[in-house]
Formats: sequence, structure tokens, C-alpha cells
Amino acid sequence: MTSPRILLIVSGGIAAYKSLELVRLLRRKGVAVRAVLTESAKQFVTPLSFGVLTEDHVYGDMFDLKEEREIGHIQLSRQADLIVVCPATANLVAKMAGGQADDLASTILLATDKPVLVVPAMNVRMWDHPATQRNLATLRSDGITVMEPAEGDMACGEYGKGRLPEPDALAAEILAMLNAVPITPDLAPQLLTDTSRTIRAPDRSGATLFGKHILITAGPTHEPIDPVRFIGNRSSGLQGFAIARAAAEAGAKVTLVAGPVSLPTPPGVTRVNVQTAREMLAAVEAALPADAAIMVAAVADWGVADAATLKIKKDGSGSPPTISLTENPDILATLAGLPNRPRLVVGFAAETNDVVHHAVAKRARKGADWIVANDVSTTENGGSVMGGVDNAVHLVTEKGVESWPQMHKDAVAHALIERISNALQ
Repeated sequence: MTSPRILLIVSGGIAAYKSLELVRLLRRKGVAVRAVLTESAKQFVTPLSFGVLTEDHVYGDMFDLKEEREIGHIQLSRQADLIVVCPATANLVAKMAGGQADDLASTILLATDKPVLVVPAMNVRMWDHPATQRNLATLRSDGITVMEPAEGDMACGEYGKGRLPEPDALAAEILAMLNAVPITPDLAPQLLTDTSRTIRAPDRSGATLFGKHILITAGPTHEPIDPVRFIGNRSSGLQGFAIARAAAEAGAKVTLVAGPVSLPTPPGVTRVNVQTAREMLAAVEAALPADAAIMVAAVADWGVADAATLKIKKDGSGSPPTISLTENPDILATLAGLPNRPRLVVGFAAETNDVVHHAVAKRARKGADWIVANDVSTTENGGSVMGGVDNAVHLVTEKGVESWPQMHKDAVAHALIERISNALQ
């Protein structure tokens, strides 16, 4: 598949250094990056640094005859799948809103017919100024995507909104946008070479899931007994959300069907909130087709047959009320048996004893391709897997069982996504 390409425009600001790390992260995910630096950006970062990381020529001079003859600002504006302005100063935002074209960066932005992502970074008072907010509203109305800045301490000593988001969040947003943009075929030889050297293909180390749709479930389900009580479990959703975040970072389009948890949605992830097992099954089926499904959610096996519409009260007899249970749909088995099932179906097995034995049997019984099994009773340090940050899992496939050491749930997520990436190639 053709590698996606972005044109990164860096304007002058103390946050410009974060764009260097952003380039590194994108290159690891297989994205080709070409950089344009404004004159003020060169006061904070150097063209040499971007040239080394992008392995490409770095542009900046509107009136360089050699540059215009070989590539040209019009070609620069058209030969990327996405243009990213990061950081975008208040000055460049104002120029974009006013349609100015007095340097290479602003000329490219006025001439482009490609999607544009603007990532503002500035002092909190500049961000809050009515003129800046008016300019940003103009950009949004023009169809430009504006990523909200972060809040925190600033280099000037003030605190507030206006910080550039961290590179991993920036990369996730860019990867999500690339998934919504048709990746164009190679347009010209100069995209790969210049007059002085050959440009190597992008670094594809690590997981790469561009063009893939990954469906993930996470968290518990709550099966109502009455308006205030429910049947549930201790699942925190941490592992499922970590996997969703890792999949988005790998470039996938991610749909996360989440049970009732209060975790923030990972950048670049489409989230569907549900409460019950039946709602989760409906959301999973609605999200198809998908290339892979990772069913991490701890779905309640049983629901209440006739949930009370009013709160159940004590009747004074000392006898508890009778609750009739009904079996919930088996989401993993249903998904695995569909005619349009994902190419790879991965289930999770939360066990308290004979973990591997139960996982092997579950894989065969449910029709899943893989099962990720863990002992949810304790971790090595005596903590609980449910609600904890560590996990030790066994990966069960048709080839056998792999036992992974205990590690942070983020590390488990990245290891699993890398395996899935390899399986889907």
C-alpha cells in the first residue's frame, strides 16, 4: 500500500521543538513527512534537524529559484495527503483567516486543495483574545480542522490554555485524519528523490495498521435490576482502552464500544457508549465490517429477566426478593460466527484458576482466532488485575500458547497490536 504523506508546516514558537518528536513518531508508523519551516521557526529549530528526521529536503524560501524549479509551492501544496500546521502561531492563524500569502507557508496554505490540520500554540491571553477566536472560527467554517491546545504551565511563566499537545496525542490525531483521507498514489519521482541524494522509504518499524478498521470492546456491562441497582463486575476498562490507544497510534481506524467507565477517550478513537450486553452486541454488529475485532470487555453472562421499573423496597418480611435471570447473548461467539466476521477475532478470558486450560477450551468453543487469557485474582505484587495497571497474559492461538511476563497494560496493548499488525499484513 502507498505510504501516506503529510506536509508539516512549522511556524515560530517555543513549542516548535515538539514537532521534531512528532516527525519521529510519524515516520515510525510509515508516514512520509516533508517539512516547511517559516523564517521565525528557524529561530527555534533548524532545517538540518528536520532534514535528518524526514530524510528529505526542508523548504522555507519562497523565492529560491532552485526550489521553485524542482518542486514549486503549488506542487508542495498538492502532493501531500494531509497538511499539518504545527505549531500554528497566532500570526499564522491570522494570515490563514485573512487569506494572506506573503511567504512560502501561507502561500502553500492558500493554494492547497488538501485537508488541513491546524495545531495552535500560543500564550493563554493570545489564545483567549477575541481576534484569535474569531480567526479560528473562520478557519473552522472554511473546513479546516483545528486541534484544541492543552492547558498547563507555559514557557512565559503563565498558566492556561494554549500549550501544544504532546507529540503522541498529535500523532494519534494525524493518524486518525489520514484514515479518513484517500491516500493518493505516488505522483512524481521528485517525491522520492532530489538532485543530490536518494530518499529512503519511510521507516516501517513497529505496528502499522493504516487502512485497517479495528473494533474493540472494553469495560464491564451493567444489567439493571431496578433503576438504582445492577449486576456488574470490577472491570475498569483500562486494558481495552490501552489497546484502542495503541491501535490508533498504529494508524488504524478504531471503533471502541465501551461499557460504563469514566475513562477519557483515546485520541483518534471513535467511542460508542453502552450499558448492557445486548446494547454492546448491537453496537458491535453496527460497527462492522472490520479487519480485526478485539473483545476485551467483561460482559455479564446473565441479565435480569424482568427488571423492575421502580426501586425494589424491603417488604418487612425479612425475605429477599426473587430475581429471575436470563442468559445474555454471547458477543464473541456471535461475532465469530457471522458471515462478515472480521478477518481476525480476538477474545479475552478473565479467569481465576486453570487459566490456560479454560482459555484453550474457550477458543475452540467460541470460534475465536486468538484468546488472550489472564488470571484476574492477583498480580505478582499482590494487586488486582481488574482496576490495576499491570497484567500478565497468555496468548492462545492455533499454534499454541505464549505466556507473557507481567507488564504495564500499555505494554501489553502495544505488544498485542504489533502481533495483530503482523497478522493482517
